[in-house]
Parts: sequence; C-alpha cells; structure tokens
Amino acid sequence: MLHAFEDIVAYATQLLAHAGLDGDKPRVIAERLALADAMGHTTHGLALLAPYLAEIEKGSMSRAGDPEVVVDRPAAIVWDGRRLPGVWLTAKAMELAIERAKVFGTCTIAVRRSHHIACLAAYLPIALEAGMMAVVACSDPAITHVAPYGGKKAVFTPDPVAVGIPTDGDPVLIDISASITTAGRCGRALAAGERLPGLWAIDADGQATDDPSILASEPRGALLPTGGIDHGHKGYALALWIEALTQGLSGWGRADAPIGWSGAVFVQVFDPALFAGADEFRRQTGWLAEACRTSPPIDPARPVRLPGAWALAGIARAKNEGLALQPGIVQSLLPWAEKWGLPPLAD
Repeated sequence: MLHAFEDIVAYATQLLAHAGLDGDKPRVIAERLALADAMGHTTHGLALLAPYLAEIEKGSMSRAGDPEVVVDRPAAIVWDGRRLPGVWLTAKAMELAIERAKVFGTCTIAVRRSHHIACLAAYLPIALEAGMMAVVACSDPAITHVAPYGGKKAVFTPDPVAVGIPTDGDPVLIDISASITTAGRCGRALAAGERLPGLWAIDADGQATDDPSILASEPRGALLPTGGIDHGHKGYALALWIEALTQGLSGWGRADAPIGWSGAVFVQVFDPALFAGADEFRRQTGWLAEACRTSPPIDPARPVRLPGAWALAGIARAKNEGLALQPGIVQSLLPWAEKWGLPPLAD
C-alpha cells in the first residue's frame, strides 16, 4: 500500500513527540527516516522507528536539550552528543557546517557520544540544496561486526561514508561502507530464511560463508570488509580511515569501551564558491558525470548510471506517488500507537 510521503512523516513525528522528544527533534528524525526509505535504504529508514522508540522509553536515547560544545574553532567543532538522537544531531551538524563553510570555505564537525544516525545519504540533500559538497561518516565504537582483513574476530562496524557532489545537472550521491553488507541486511535475511547473495561473511573458523546467522550464533563469525576474501584490504583500509575521522577527531571511541547503541560522527562541508568558484566546480563535476553516463555500456540494456540516480528517482516517486513501507514496519508501530491512542497506519 502506498502512503503519502508527508502523511508518513507526520505520523512518525507524532510517535516521536509522544515518546517525549523535545523541540524539532521529532520532525527532523521523521523526515530523514522517511527520506531514507524513499532513497531505497530501507534497513536504515523507518524500520528503525520502533527500535528508536524503545531506546527513548528505556532512557538509552536522551529526550531533550542540545549537544555540549567541547571545541569550537571557526572551521573545526567537536560536540558531545550526550546520547541525543543521532539523526537530529547529524542534521543539525550539517546545518551548522553549511553556515560556517559559507564564511571559511569548509567546516568539519566531529560528534562523540551520539545515538544511532540511521542512513547517511539522507543528510546529503541538506548540503546539496545549498550548492555545497558534503561528507558524512560514522562508526559505532560499542559494537563489532566486521573483521579486519586476514582476521577472524570482528573489530569494526560497517563504518559507512557518504558524499554528496553538486554538478551542473543531478547531483552525485555516494553511500558506501567499509564492509560488504550490514548487520541489518543480515538480520533481514535471517528472519526471511534466506541466504546472503554471496560469500559476504566468515564463520568463527575464518571460512567464507553466505550464512546470515553468523552474527547471531555462537561461536560468532564476522562480516567481511569490502573486497571480500580476495581484496578485503581495501575495505579494511577504509574502516581504519573512517574510525579515525569519527572516533579519533571526536576523542571518543573504542579505547573508552562504550556500551549501548551509539555513534561517533564526522560531518564535513565544502563551499565550492570559496575555492575555485561554484561555476568552475560544477563545470568539472558536470563534465565527469556526463562522461560516465555516456560511456559505452557492457550491456546495452544497462546503461552506466551515476551513484544516487536511483535514490533521486525514488525520492521523486515517493513524493509524487507515495511511499510503500517495508513488511513489518506497520506491525512494529502498532504497540506504540495503541499506547498513545493514535490510529494505526493502514498496511
């Protein structure tokens, strides 16, 4: 069933407000979760709403207030997120970084002790609408899912990074991670009784497997870094970089042995106008985008596309035609709707 995009946002906003989040937190979180679903990142969109409500109820996600400013230099800022909603913190960090980048050309914000931040690509439109390039990265120093290349024991989380690049046409939206897949994808496959699409994990003995239960059973296995058994050194290196950006720059991470669902976040924004100029930036990125799109395809039925093309089409479709929720989301929200006397969403 299709739901009007704004209706979904309004419903999620109601639930988060009833849970006790103050200020604009409910609306900001609802918008980014719905946008993630529209972009196709369904494991990191509205599927997280019920778990977030549970985190708020048990006090693991803070309800009110602002981050503590640890460092504030003109173009380098560190916040202590105080376990406030990570989606709200990251959106606010993006807005502040844009404001500072208009003056200094660039601004970087590192956030420690954030709660979970959901889908990274969902923050890129905030910067792109301002004509700026943005980088967002995160890690969860309390959790281990991904093994280092050549190792058997998990050390990292999937450690995603997203980049938004303006062009003279549609922007490029990159959203990748240092692991082949995510824990959420494994959990969804396990619940559906399916195998992973490839040998994306290793068991406790270090043997490659497509078994999605490796994170849920003992002895525990691990996800493989991007590149897999053959070229996993690439994802391994990416994870080390992302953990340094998120935990090293924020001054909080695995060395502090944190517990609970958490996040270390890195947000960086560039204003091309204060470098060689916005027009020159878009001339270069636009040329490259067109060169990629017009590259002769291996399969004529599958022309080359730019990262983010499907996501942008999904956003347009969701806002014009409506958004179909993933199976299980409506059911997961029923107990919360009943608790606060709200009507259930139609399934």
